[in-house]
Parts: sequence; structure tokens; C-alpha cells
Amino acid sequence: MRYPPIGEDGQRRLRESRVLVCGCGALGSVLTSTLARAGVGTLRIVDRDFLELSNLQRQVLYDEQDVAAGLPKAVAAETKLRQINSQVEIQAVVADVDPTNIRTLIDGVDLILDGTDNFETRFLLNDAALKYHIPWVYGGCIGAEGQTMTILPRETPCLRCLMQDPPPPGSTPTCDTAGILAPIVNLVASLQACEALKILSGHPEAVSRTLQVFELWDNRVRQVQLASLNELRDCPACQGREFPWLEGTRGSHTAVLCGRNSVQLSYPNWHPIDLERLAVELERVGRVSRNRFLLRLEVEKYTITVFPDGRAIIGGTDDVGEARTVYAKYVGT
Repeated sequence: MRYPPIGEDGQRRLRESRVLVCGCGALGSVLTSTLARAGVGTLRIVDRDFLELSNLQRQVLYDEQDVAAGLPKAVAAETKLRQINSQVEIQAVVADVDPTNIRTLIDGVDLILDGTDNFETRFLLNDAALKYHIPWVYGGCIGAEGQTMTILPRETPCLRCLMQDPPPPGSTPTCDTAGILAPIVNLVASLQACEALKILSGHPEAVSRTLQVFELWDNRVRQVQLASLNELRDCPACQGREFPWLEGTRGSHTAVLCGRNSVQLSYPNWHPIDLERLAVELERVGRVSRNRFLLRLEVEKYTITVFPDGRAIIGGTDDVGEARTVYAKYVGT
């Protein structure tokens, strides 16, 4: 309240605000902790994953006891956040964000924050935010590089203004193939949280109108101006009001393979995968075999079979959410 741009009125607005945080891993754990400490009234946290020991390198909300308890991240986060600020309402949701539940998840919220690890979910969030006029803040990290962008529907460019389609599977590294340094997570999430405080306290005019990109290891900082994207006026989402990710016509198609403890994920609209290139990346994390028809990765308890058209069979689970997590973790989406 002593910071003039916020003051008592801004703090009251924060207390009355409701925020959806999609993903409570690296970015999400910093986001939820920061906003709970700032006094944001309601935090709805949704995450599809469970904690693993390797998460603790960058997911600051958790500890070894949480891992030993085998808790879903959203549940462990709820417990920790209540200890941080008992006056904040925490709504933990263990689910995979998809077109069937996104409308329920965004119901009544003032802001959406991106703590996800894949572009499929981000494009879904973009569609939902634009259709229902809810601000959202994109963020992503890999290696020592991170970026963030704030989207104000009807006012600023959206994610599809920036990129028409998600990167094809296997075309970009993942945390498990390229690694990630914790400082970039804290930096990007802190910037996202600051953008959230601007919006929620009633100061949308103060948000960044750029794509902010940071490469900490090589000491590079860029701010990409986005004003020219507004002038193009050809975004299928902003201008055409087309929301295929929200309608379920884009994104993965899943099927549990009966009797095989496997889930098939298919991406019919995506570009072909370069299996040779993907094999080079995945050899760092597990046992890889490949022919011209498919690539197979054996890692942890899973057997991941990837086909050139982007389709994959995740062996070792019959849970769709878990299969998507595994695919995002090793192949990327």
C-alpha cells in the first residue's frame, strides 16, 4: 500500500481479484507464491502432474517431504500457500487443461497466468482469453532463456499474432533435453507476477507492450516491439474470431489403448517430425531406437513411440493427462 501506484485502493482490488494459474511447476510455483504474498484474494491452481525429486531444482514452492508424499502439485501447492497467507482462498484443481474444462476453469476469474510447459495449452488459453475478454500473461523458459508477453484482449496483439501455429513436435528442445537454469524461471515468473499486479490493481496502462526475451548465460536482453502486429489486422483469432483450440478442432486427439497400458496421442494438423533430429536430442535422456517409420524412447517406466506425423504412443500408463505430461516432457508440444 505504501507504493504509490498501488496504494490502498489497489490493495483492495488485489484482495477482490480472482486469478487462474495454469500449471504449478517451475513458473507456477513462483507465480502463486508471489501473488499469495501480495494478497490476491483467490488463486485457482490447475496442474495435471505429480511431484518428482528433479522438480525441486527449480520449483521453489515444494520440498523433499512433498515429493515423498507423492502429492499432485496442485494439492501440495494449496497446503504451502495456505501456510504463506491464510487469508487467500486457494482452489486446487488436479486436471489437464483442455477444451472440455477450460470454460469452467476461467469462470469468474479476472486474469489467466501461464505456468504451462507446452504450446498446445497456451493456444487454448489464448483462444479462451480472447473469446471471453480475460487478460492473460504468457511465459516460457528453456535452458537459460525465457520470454514473457502480456495479452489484453481487444487492445494488444495476442499469441497467434506472434505465431500462427505452435512449433511442430520435436522442433524445439524441452527441459529434459536441454535443461533449465532456475534463475531464468524466477526472472520470468517475477515479471509475469508484476504484470499481474498492474492489471489486478487497476493499472492496465502500465503493462508491457513488448515481447520480453532474456538469455541469462550470454547476458542478452531484448524487447521485441509488437505494435506492428496490430497494424497487420490479419490475426485469425483477434480479427477473425476463430478459436479452433477452444472448440477442440485443433490440438491433440487421445485414445487409451485397451489392454496395453498405453495412450495414443495424435496431432493431425501439425507438420512432420524430423525423427533423426529428435533422436539426437533424446539420446541424452534414455535409450533410443529408430527406423524410417518410427522412433522409440525408453526412459523411466515409459516406452514412447513417435511417428513422423506427430502421433505418439505412450506405453506405461493409461492416464491421458500423464501421457500428455510425458509427451511434453520429452518430445515437446
